[in-house]
Amino acid sequence: MTARWNLLHEKVSHHLQAIYADVVLETPVGELATQLINAIGLKDDEDVVLPEAHCNYWDEDDIIMITYGDSVINEHERPLFTLFRFLHTYCKNTVNNVHILPFFPYSSDDGFSVIDYSSVNESLGDWPEVERIAAEYGLMVDLVINHCSARSVWFDNFIKGEGPGSDFFFTGDPSDDLSMVTRPRVSPLLRETQTENGTKYVWCTFSHDQVDFDFRNPKVLLTFIEIIRLYLDKGAKIFRLDAVAFLWKIVGTPCINLPQTHEVIRLIRTLVEHVDPSIILITETNIPNRENLTYFGNANEAHAIYNFSLPPLLVNTMVTGDCRYLKNWMMSMPPAQNGTAYFNFIASHDGIGLRPAEGLLSDDELSALVHTMQNFGGKISWRASDHGQQKPYEINITLFDAMQGTTEGPDKYQVDRFICAHAIMLGMEGIPGVYIHSLLGTSNDYEKVANTGQNRSINRKRWDYSELEALLDSPYSQHHKVLTRLSQLIRIRKAQPAFHPNATQFTLQLGDQIFGYWRQSLDRKQSVFCISNVSKEEQSVLLSDINLIGTDNWLDLITRDEINDVGGFLQLKPYQTVWISNQDIE
Repeated sequence: MTARWNLLHEKVSHHLQAIYADVVLETPVGELATQLINAIGLKDDEDVVLPEAHCNYWDEDDIIMITYGDSVINEHERPLFTLFRFLHTYCKNTVNNVHILPFFPYSSDDGFSVIDYSSVNESLGDWPEVERIAAEYGLMVDLVINHCSARSVWFDNFIKGEGPGSDFFFTGDPSDDLSMVTRPRVSPLLRETQTENGTKYVWCTFSHDQVDFDFRNPKVLLTFIEIIRLYLDKGAKIFRLDAVAFLWKIVGTPCINLPQTHEVIRLIRTLVEHVDPSIILITETNIPNRENLTYFGNANEAHAIYNFSLPPLLVNTMVTGDCRYLKNWMMSMPPAQNGTAYFNFIASHDGIGLRPAEGLLSDDELSALVHTMQNFGGKISWRASDHGQQKPYEINITLFDAMQGTTEGPDKYQVDRFICAHAIMLGMEGIPGVYIHSLLGTSNDYEKVANTGQNRSINRKRWDYSELEALLDSPYSQHHKVLTRLSQLIRIRKAQPAFHPNATQFTLQLGDQIFGYWRQSLDRKQSVFCISNVSKEEQSVLLSDINLIGTDNWLDLITRDEINDVGGFLQLKPYQTVWISNQDIE
């Protein structure tokens, strides 16, 4: 081996020493480093790519659509093929990246209890269908790294006490002090399991069907690096590290965000960026904002982090008509360094998480938000607090139905409010993610909740393709209106250099009913002032308050209206957004 491979070996060894400092290893660190490098597919110097620091492998053109493999189905057709057809028909000029939620064989949690990481759920299709999508779109896949299904071969072998997986799982003891452990669920943490080696108490952060891995065993880490290599070979470009904050456990600690967890992510980044520097890691850490930000590391950990505080704050803004909390949060957010980016979203397959709003909204405000969403047909999922009380963990509702009114009740502005929320998100610093059911203006699916008994099913409708086609072709349907208007916004966004995920952002002070921010392109040539009326009353903005340069020509990119008097007033209808730019780029 020569210089590049040896340099990589040194870096990987350094990560391993930090991860396993308190663990007695059977395999020497140097040998383990070699195994990991080989597992990711780097055999010699010619394979090793030297990554460039602080390089952005994304731009304003990037939009990620989030979907299940079977969100759209067609009789006698594999769902992954139907998804490809849907993308080709309705998203060709808007979406360039697709996050297909776990498409592997699973036993519960709509895919996040994986039975087999190496195969495609045959009810969805097979690897060729996945590869067809990956050939035309940037493919984002889930690495469900914290736990797997209790029905997996690995867990069967754990029960038998022999074979691959027999030593993969973390166990505790009922006598352990587990009072500090952070839980996202109210189910008991330990699952009593009879094995060939006696009674074991398996650690289950999420459910008793989702058994947690023990990363103190380096074979678990090696196995996941082999899984990453497989997904790379199938065309994956973006990896979502699911529930990664819980990865490392130490009894007597909160078992979340531990230093070893951060170091494992840094190790994964080191390995993948020496294969292909354009591969992106996104950490899914549904935790308070300050903790979430730590997953950027020093631009050496996650490339992107889910901006989990945005959904509850933005929904709260839209239903109260008051943007103070959203504005204060935005001013507190540090710009992402080059080489890192925020992943912005306001709806996903999960609900609207409330933990990331803790410390940003008061308990009374959170209660009012929960009450409003319940009035709009939403469900609430609960977690156990530090004192054993139940606290609301997330709101389960489609974003379209969350926007049906204000704290005063439903009104006529549902579509306008919904589009306004997306216009705010699409213009912000970061890479936008749009859930398929937001793109389609899907309403709450109560039938699916009744069938599954799961609150989250409310936002996981499975559309029949021909039924959906008819609705999207009908100009009077909510689905046609939403897709048309969102697609227009996305197309405009993709053409603006000022909307590069790392372009400058500055929060404007325009009162409580007007939310505004300024974006400036990396070359400083284009400015866009993004101004939204978040209330159901018409609002006036004095243009001199946003300091438009009088020598430039300004227009609203959305309506195409020119701004002729930079000292005049701008009238904004309820929930109207303007993107005022000094460059007309279509």
